[in-house]
Amino acid sequence: TISTARPDSRLHLRAPHRTTRLILSTRSTSDFSRYYPTTSDVHISEILFELYRGEPGFSLRMQSVIYLFGAFIAVLVFPPGSCLQTVIGLYGETIEVPCNNGNNKPDGLIFTKWKYVKDDGTNGDLLVKQAAKDQATVSATDGYKSRVSIATNSSLLIAQGSLADQRIFTCMVVSLTNLEEYSVEVKVYKKPSAPVIKNKAKELENGKLTQLGECVVESVNPAAYLIWMKNNQPLENDDKTIIITSTVTKDPVTGLSSTSSSLKYTARKEDVTSQFTCTAKHEMGPDQVSAAETFPIHYPTEKVNLQVISQSPIREGDNVTLKCQADGNPPPTSFNFNIKGKKVTVTDKDVYTLTGVTRDDSGLYKCSLLDNDVMESTQIVTVSFLDVSLTPTGKVLKKLGENLVVSLEKNSSNEAKVTWTKDNRKLDKLPEFSQLSYNDAGLYVCDVSIEGIRRSLSFELTVEGVPKITSLTKHRSNDGKHKVLTCEAEGSPKPDVQWSVNGTNDEASYVNGKATYKLTVEPSKNLTVSCHVTNKLGYDTKEISVFSQKNEDGAEQAKVIVGVVVGLFLAAALVGLIYWLYIKKTRQGSWKTGEKETGTSEESKKLEENNHKADV
Repeated sequence: TISTARPDSRLHLRAPHRTTRLILSTRSTSDFSRYYPTTSDVHISEILFELYRGEPGFSLRMQSVIYLFGAFIAVLVFPPGSCLQTVIGLYGETIEVPCNNGNNKPDGLIFTKWKYVKDDGTNGDLLVKQAAKDQATVSATDGYKSRVSIATNSSLLIAQGSLADQRIFTCMVVSLTNLEEYSVEVKVYKKPSAPVIKNKAKELENGKLTQLGECVVESVNPAAYLIWMKNNQPLENDDKTIIITSTVTKDPVTGLSSTSSSLKYTARKEDVTSQFTCTAKHEMGPDQVSAAETFPIHYPTEKVNLQVISQSPIREGDNVTLKCQADGNPPPTSFNFNIKGKKVTVTDKDVYTLTGVTRDDSGLYKCSLLDNDVMESTQIVTVSFLDVSLTPTGKVLKKLGENLVVSLEKNSSNEAKVTWTKDNRKLDKLPEFSQLSYNDAGLYVCDVSIEGIRRSLSFELTVEGVPKITSLTKHRSNDGKHKVLTCEAEGSPKPDVQWSVNGTNDEASYVNGKATYKLTVEPSKNLTVSCHVTNKLGYDTKEISVFSQKNEDGAEQAKVIVGVVVGLFLAAALVGLIYWLYIKKTRQGSWKTGEKETGTSEESKKLEENNHKADV
């Protein structure tokens, strides 16, 4: 019903069977804007239409009245203002368009309505969500009918986003006290996948501008920007050595863009290892990079190089491979080899092998191109060798006192190092033997070497002689009860020993032709003991007297008595000498004073007695 019965001349619109009341003031626009500050003629008609839709008795006539009333009221209302928000959605995914950033729960909410701007500029309805109902009513009749829904926070959800969804959507929120509209511009982006380099050149020529390839990235929105890279550094178009041309096309059905960039490049020899890539830059990021591509670079040969392939140093019997290389690309496959003045041509390969080389193969070798003998490379091949001769070798047997001449002859490709050892002990020089002794016996090893080659020769010297006892001694044992006899002898082969008495053989040793034998005895009487040594060349014998313990003690006492007597005699002689020196000195003093020295008879007598004692 429409009524103006109230004394304050306000116009009341009452919806039958509803508790909702909209109060529109015709007296004052400020009163009206206080309740609905953004209301326009369309808003009023939309509000009334949504309120009365589906009510009993609602007719087309009522709709006309409502729309006419809305148009009348609109004359009294301000033009609406708006602040446009932008939302970016992803192509093919669900786009969420927020209503007042999700803050859409005003007091007294009646309904929320979503609409959009069509391609012709007119508004189209999408859906309405009554506050009192759980489900929204979809009013769209075009392609949005099956793709739109509303979230719990009143956001509009658009399934399977496409570029056709790039338009303005408006959320209208109506409550008991206000009406608000929130417009959102939707942009739909599609991120690029990794670009692909197509139509690649099979090869590049040194110094020549050549179409290298075409970089393509497809189905993107907005269009991607392509950058050519070499070794991760961007290439800049200079319209001379580098020419880059880019184009952008749109798919008439999807509206998505494809970007293509062609590269013409002037290659250099160094680019044979260069890696070319293409980078796609997009607002959605991150950068997408194509697979790296390398290209063969063609250029003529400028230099030939000959390599000698073998273990170092080259020794007699080794195989030596000569390899000829050229820096052109593609490289030559056939060459001429100069083998010590003889020309040898090889085809479809770049090597020539010398098998089982000898010292005679040392010399100058060359290689060159088939069609250009001037462009060549040379190498000197040196075959190392070492010849050694030693006299004598093997087992050498000599007699004691003989001489032995040792000689070493060597021939080598360079200076040889010689070292001598005897029984693993290093010698300072070549051994010389003018008169052989037992100490000279041993294993002599001569090592001769140059780089990579070593020769080792040896001889084992044995010095033989008739046994000879050099010492036969005795001493008491530690307990004082036994006698220990020691017999030392020289001879080779090792002499055997025989004692003339029984005893305990304590120990024996044999080093460098010297043998030592020990025998422990306990004599009960005085003995004469003999040590007898023998080998295949002869024998020797020596004797020693051994006293019993009792006799030895008596002998020791006799020695002590004799020692005492000898000591006393020496003391008396010393006293007489001192006195004689004293008298002599006294007489010399008297002569110096001119006095005649005469002694008393007593002094003369004492002097004679002292002289007599000294003589005794």
